Amino acid sequence: MSLSGNRTQSVAVVALIASMIIWSVSGIAIKHALMVLPPFTMIVLRFVPSVLLMLVIGLICRKSALFGLQRLELRDLPLFLIAGFCQPFLYYLLETFTYDALNSPTIAETLLSTSPLLSPLFAAFLLRERVTKYNIAGVLISTAGVFALSLVGSSDYSIGNYWGIVLAFAAVSAAVIDSIMMRKVPERYSSLSFIFYAQCVSLLFFLPLWWWKEGPETIYNLQFTIYNSETQVALGCVAYLTVFASVIAFILFCFALRKVGVTQANAFNNIRPAFTALWMFLFFGEHLPLGKWIGMILIIFGLFVCQKQEKNTIF
Repeated sequence: MSLSGNRTQSVAVVALIASMIIWSVSGIAIKHALMVLPPFTMIVLRFVPSVLLMLVIGLICRKSALFGLQRLELRDLPLFLIAGFCQPFLYYLLETFTYDALNSPTIAETLLSTSPLLSPLFAAFLLRERVTKYNIAGVLISTAGVFALSLVGSSDYSIGNYWGIVLAFAAVSAAVIDSIMMRKVPERYSSLSFIFYAQCVSLLFFLPLWWWKEGPETIYNLQFTIYNSETQVALGCVAYLTVFASVIAFILFCFALRKVGVTQANAFNNIRPAFTALWMFLFFGEHLPLGKWIGMILIIFGLFVCQKQEKNTIF
């Protein structure tokens, strides 16, 4: 690989790690926000400002290859419609039903972290992307680490409704298809443009659901609780999700995925639970037994293996 190629790979890896660090805090922020806000309200409060923020950034940085906002061409509309429908709209719905169907949140989180297992298959058959034995080995090692990290120390292994397993893999498939769309969208669209149009499409689905399920009642309740400290903490969490998780992390991930491919980019999703566990250990005093440390080591080792270059492919 050329020096320029090595530099591009390194920048992409840094972007992926940064996006995963941001998203690893998202689960904590969502948990705190949902203690006060209904789910659809939280989603709408998160994505409406993020779309407006990206619009402002895109217009100011119009000539930027990363942050410029390009005009949407009609022939590319189907790609954005599929992307926006798959994630965040469909993924968030399926994720919610998964947690509801399965008894153990730990098992639900583990199943929802398996996108790297499906990515090589989707990438090979839909994009004709090169998949090597190192990609597969790295994904399997890293995923084994995720299972160790998530399940060690868990006392509840009961499944609950087995449809939850189907819903979890449907959610993961939606997330991987969204990654495929990122790859298929022409390079003339910046990363910000892709995220902006995809989130606009998602809002077209979310807003009617929000109004039907929660809208009028939530608006009425919020006007009386806006100065409540718990509500302000929840809104602070939503602000983090808006600026960092919905804008910065998505743009970084989209940029990196276009550089390294779907399989290698999605492999980094495995480090999100590791970072989350680390934050809980450092800031909330959550105990980390030896098995969880071993899981984190496996995740990191698997990522190194996945990034190893090889000419021969298995797909």
